[in-house]
Amino acid sequence: MAKRASRTSASRPTNGQAAGGMVMPKVPEPMEFTREQELWAFREMLLIRRFEEKAGQLYGMGFIGGFCHLYIGQEAVVVGMQMNLKDGDQVITGYRDHGHMLATGMEPRGVMAELTGRRGGYSKGKGGSMHMFSKEKNFYGGHGIVGAQVSLGTGLAFANRYRGNDFVSVTYFGDGAANQGQVYESFNMASLWKLPVVYVIENNRYAMGTAVTRSSAETNFSHRGISFRIPGIQVDGMDVRAVAAAGKLAVDWCRSGKGPIIIEMLTYRYRGHSMSDPAKYRSKDEVQKMRSEHDPIEQVRQRLLEKKWATEDDLKAIDKEVRDIVADSADFAQSDPEPDVSELYTDVLL
Repeated sequence: MAKRASRTSASRPTNGQAAGGMVMPKVPEPMEFTREQELWAFREMLLIRRFEEKAGQLYGMGFIGGFCHLYIGQEAVVVGMQMNLKDGDQVITGYRDHGHMLATGMEPRGVMAELTGRRGGYSKGKGGSMHMFSKEKNFYGGHGIVGAQVSLGTGLAFANRYRGNDFVSVTYFGDGAANQGQVYESFNMASLWKLPVVYVIENNRYAMGTAVTRSSAETNFSHRGISFRIPGIQVDGMDVRAVAAAGKLAVDWCRSGKGPIIIEMLTYRYRGHSMSDPAKYRSKDEVQKMRSEHDPIEQVRQRLLEKKWATEDDLKAIDKEVRDIVADSADFAQSDPEPDVSELYTDVLL
């Protein structure tokens, strides 16, 4: 991950140091994956990458309307976190959400059909890119209001605490949303009541188009919870092994009753903020450097080849399988009927 200018002062707590009696956990070493874990991570990240590429194509062709925010480049974050979750744990995120849907096990056909506004979509074609859910997969959205999901994710954690179960709410938001007021109201509540919520800040460096160094007084987002006595760690979000290790630490932290924790994932989106963003606020060289030196999928690919856990033909076969799944989802999404006009006012809270 490219190094950023540090604003950390000598008095600020680092890993293992106490901040007003609060001990900051140490950042774990990247997890050592087995062959099966590497192959699983490769396939899951590749599915998200190919799906998003196809979604971008369909948007350009006019099959997807409204807003569309692609997850290309950030795949390691949600795939690595998902390795530590169990049935019953909840996931909630903002509007860059297609990758999270696929990682939780939602069907590509249903996700793509929702993007194109069809009956077979997860929200019956009425939610679109930013608003789809799956109660079966404990995926609670997809939210178009910046930072709104943080309060809701905290509420999910409150429900877990109230019911006395050991489920964890994994609440994703970005570096832009991290400056929203409701985020800090949620931090306060979560810390007071020791709620089992993992706040995952996906820091892709540019929010909607402004670099974090220009928009945030504190650019180390893992420190954002210190005044609420919420510990945090900063992780290379482009390395799925590092994400998996941090995710295990965080989920175990919550399940043991220690309350909330923050993980800042240093990641990068290759595309613009949305499909309408030309991303002129950064250079092509910067994007290419990230692609060539830190791509999350290429890292796994190289490890598989170097350890002789897979051949080029093996990985090409996985890619073909994934492309076929995505092509099928696109075909379904373009042929599935649109919702009937009688559905206009159903499922709407008035």
